[in-house]
Amino acid sequence: MGAGHDHGHAHGAPARGTATTAYRGRLRVALAITLGIVAVQIVGGMLSDSLALVADAAHMTTDALGLGMALLAIHFANRPPSDRRTFGYARAEILAALANCLLLLGAGGYVLYEAIERFVTPAETDGGLTVLFGVIGLVANMVSLTLLMRGQKESLNVRGAFLEVAADALGSLTVIVSALVILATGWQAADPIASLVIGLMIVPRTVRLLRETLDVLLEAAPKDVDIAEVRAHILALDGVEDVHDLHAWTITSGMPVLSAHVVVSAEVLTAIGHEKMLHELQGCLGDHFDVEHCTFQLEPGGHAEHEARLCH
Repeated sequence: MGAGHDHGHAHGAPARGTATTAYRGRLRVALAITLGIVAVQIVGGMLSDSLALVADAAHMTTDALGLGMALLAIHFANRPPSDRRTFGYARAEILAALANCLLLLGAGGYVLYEAIERFVTPAETDGGLTVLFGVIGLVANMVSLTLLMRGQKESLNVRGAFLEVAADALGSLTVIVSALVILATGWQAADPIASLVIGLMIVPRTVRLLRETLDVLLEAAPKDVDIAEVRAHILALDGVEDVHDLHAWTITSGMPVLSAHVVVSAEVLTAIGHEKMLHELQGCLGDHFDVEHCTFQLEPGGHAEHEARLCH
């Protein structure tokens, strides 16, 4: 940068590297619960010959891997920044969320395939045992949901774990309903139908989470930050003539950042000074938008054209 390029940063970097950190203990408990359910449902599926229980166990296995990766992401995200990685490993959370999505899509495909196979090759399912193991899974999942309820509003990684457990709870409920139908009517097709329902619950919500995760990795503007509105607020400040190179993106959950080149009239800069102008810009965004880390470059009129000539 040449002389006269002034930079302003919101005072202090974000206080937390990732919102997931506060929920580390709860994630550990949820992981232990999930592993316990997997073991119980595998045994239950083998004893009762219930595809729905086996499908739910397979799904929960991916959930356990996802929770494990969420905890691993916390470890990396809490490592301090360095000259090479100036934001530290905060984005490890997003990479873990991406891996969760891929695992969930694989689990959903597996469940759907096995359900179709069960229609081709029917099996006798023990409804009584299926109900018992389904109820155990449902109760355990409700405990995990309670633990993760609050954190899923603050972290994509915790949200991924929460959605996985929520789908598991619905899956357990579906297993129970299908088993009750078998007990009441003897209709064995209820079991693969329940498996299809579980598979169809997995895929759409995973696609939504995948879209959010890819938005972060592709550095799309945060969904609650309207770039046009940000531009309008900056332009409304006295002395601001133009805004260019305006960018907003998300490093990880709870860490949105913004940068902009702001063209300010020489008269205003001379009258109020660069520091006051920067404070006004930071105050403008801080009052109206949830962006903790802002970087501004103040420029005199005509400087953008000068930069364009240098680039060519």
